[in-house]
Amino acid sequence: MNQTKPRRSDGTIQQKRVKQPWPKDRLFKILSIDGGGIRGVFPAAYLAEVEHRFLGGRSITSHFDMVVGTSTGGIIALALAKGMTAQEALCIYLEKGERIFPPLNSADRLIRLIKSVSQPKHDQEVLRLALEEEFGDELFGAAQTRCVIPCFEGLHGEPFIYKTPHHPDYTLDQHKRMVDIALQTSAAPTVFPAVQDDGYIMVDGGLFANNPIMNALVDAVACFDVPMENIRILSIGTGEGTFSLSERAQNGGLKDWAIALPFLAAFRAQSKNALGQASLLAGKDNVVRIDVPESAQQIELDDVTRAVRELPLIARALVEGSGHYVKSIFLGSNGR
Repeated sequence: MNQTKPRRSDGTIQQKRVKQPWPKDRLFKILSIDGGGIRGVFPAAYLAEVEHRFLGGRSITSHFDMVVGTSTGGIIALALAKGMTAQEALCIYLEKGERIFPPLNSADRLIRLIKSVSQPKHDQEVLRLALEEEFGDELFGAAQTRCVIPCFEGLHGEPFIYKTPHHPDYTLDQHKRMVDIALQTSAAPTVFPAVQDDGYIMVDGGLFANNPIMNALVDAVACFDVPMENIRILSIGTGEGTFSLSERAQNGGLKDWAIALPFLAAFRAQSKNALGQASLLAGKDNVVRIDVPESAQQIELDDVTRAVRELPLIARALVEGSGHYVKSIFLGSNGR
């Protein structure tokens, strides 16, 4: 394997980052969106409903100082950073979802399951073409707001976090195409193949940051002279299944844990740990978490039919309950 490409971390500037000035009385507002495949319908639908009810259909992005997203959340974050409304981001899923994750009858589903033992379930080229229709050749550096997108680099095995040039130290990523970053952050193992990029092997950022809230919080306090108590975070999930470690798994071996269980446990633990850390640092009252209620029948990452049928309704109901609270915290003037 080619090991000549330098590690991303080799380029880290060794001295302490010089914090950029930030108005003393101005809040720093972060929008953070989890990964979750086609369940990205939920955060896009929630934000679109907020736009419809409180912003006259205008984009919500201007009310945030930074957007961060992993995997499907990265696609939404990039769409918002490009200048799209959340409703336009939602349409990517509603109009292209079945093309990316084609529904199958029972027989075809069984064939796909068998094939997925040795190859990715879905065709990445279909996803690429769909994303190119939305992003074209737009460069990351042209983003209309600060943006952070976690990926995982497989050649050296380390996080690879794309950042817009919102700090003088950030010069590496601005010439990357948005569509390429979107493909890389959403290259979920077993679902899509890894993305080869100039000698690097790029994989879904969900391997270490499916909930990317801490990536954004750390970046904000490292880059800007903003007090922690002046940070507000809207964190939106894509739903989790109920989880309880069975007695068999508690005392079992490889066959009892199988392959999927450690991933489910790790994703869940990472998300809850990151959310707890962010709440401790920024203050629990300053972090708002919106998520689909847990369910024993969680929507699969590629179940377009259920996602499109169920998630917009859940999003609408949750905006009914939380929308005015979100409006009061995040949709004010922000000192602008």
